[in-house]
Amino acid sequence: MSAIELRPPQKNLRGSLTVPGDKSISHRAVIFASLSQGVSQITNFLTGEDCMRTVEAFRQLGVQIEQSGDELTVYGKGIPHLKEAELPVNFGNSGTTARLMSGVLAGILLFTSAYGDPSLSKRPMDRVVHPLREMGASISGRKNASVLPLAFEGTKLKGTTHHLQVRSAQVKSALLLAGMLAEGETTVVELGVTRNHTEMLMSQFGINIDVEGSKITIQGGQQPTASNFRVPGDISSAAFFIVAAAISSNSSITIKDVGLNSTRDGIIQVMEHMGASVDAIIHSYVGDEPVGDIHIKSSALKGVRIEGEMIPNLIDEIPIVALAATQAEGTTIIKDARELRFKETDRISAVVNNLRALGAHVEPQEDGMIIHGPTPLKGGKVDSFGDHRIGMMGAIASLVCDAPVTIEDKECINISYPTFFDHLNQLTN
Repeated sequence: MSAIELRPPQKNLRGSLTVPGDKSISHRAVIFASLSQGVSQITNFLTGEDCMRTVEAFRQLGVQIEQSGDELTVYGKGIPHLKEAELPVNFGNSGTTARLMSGVLAGILLFTSAYGDPSLSKRPMDRVVHPLREMGASISGRKNASVLPLAFEGTKLKGTTHHLQVRSAQVKSALLLAGMLAEGETTVVELGVTRNHTEMLMSQFGINIDVEGSKITIQGGQQPTASNFRVPGDISSAAFFIVAAAISSNSSITIKDVGLNSTRDGIIQVMEHMGASVDAIIHSYVGDEPVGDIHIKSSALKGVRIEGEMIPNLIDEIPIVALAATQAEGTTIIKDARELRFKETDRISAVVNNLRALGAHVEPQEDGMIIHGPTPLKGGKVDSFGDHRIGMMGAIASLVCDAPVTIEDKECINISYPTFFDHLNQLTN
């Protein structure tokens, strides 16, 4: 692991950029392409470490996947022609791979064992394992298969109705994938609407589903058909530069071709609520996914309350929103976000500890934090804890610090944004 030192001044962000492909959509696109019958082309695929774990998992299952830069060609032979992996599948640090692939591995008639890195091996898997077992899945592992590593003795699943106990697009997606492989009808009833990329991509790849509010129903035994798909830019990656421009003086940037799905645009709504000058304009669609440009300028921000229904649409962006709040006038309260404690690291503790180390006035809460602003930030060390979003938050903080900021384990940023530092330099220079 290595560190990088970022020195002030790095203000006055100018220009435009295109962020890498959406991480959530990239995972799902390669899953459906790999399960399909026929050849699929996926362009603007996020080649970060997490998404490549999903690619490698399907390669181990016998799917031929060719890569040229950010373009994938997937030669799908159909679900019945997947083969048994000869070695355990490594999910690395990717929670999305682990949870979504669980839905697949539970329903294909093959044995598969899977493991993750030390961080992923602490994250809860029972939220997926328990409902899959209700469908007849045979999944074993330590602590009653509540954490990795896991073993999947693929079985013929039976469709059932799931009333989810957590608001999680990953759990929903795993169950819909299992339902696609199962016998009969599977219904997933969410606690509230979560990101809907799985449902949109099912339509793109020829899978019939029925969506009525928070109730999604799928008939089993469906075979995806090959499709070509261009992945929109990742709004969660764009969020770091949205905040960067808002909190930096004399700044004005444009982020092009970003996915503007209404289940993912919480960062734009919250920044507008804080008083930011941000404008998002949809200019096209990729399948059902809206794509557009985001314009953002330096802004005088104010403290706000972020809670309740706002949280699921913003969960990955809360670390960078917390940084914005340190530069806002007044108090920002973030609550109902306990899910942050079960991410790549405990993000509540990681955000609070790192912002405090830089001089911010932040109070931790069990389900969020309270941030008093504005506070001047000093330099210092930011411990990423191996979490890409914490590392990027620290890098953006350097724009408003009085002294250099050192980001420890900068490589973790490659998980979702391999070109992050190139883009930061592009805008500051």
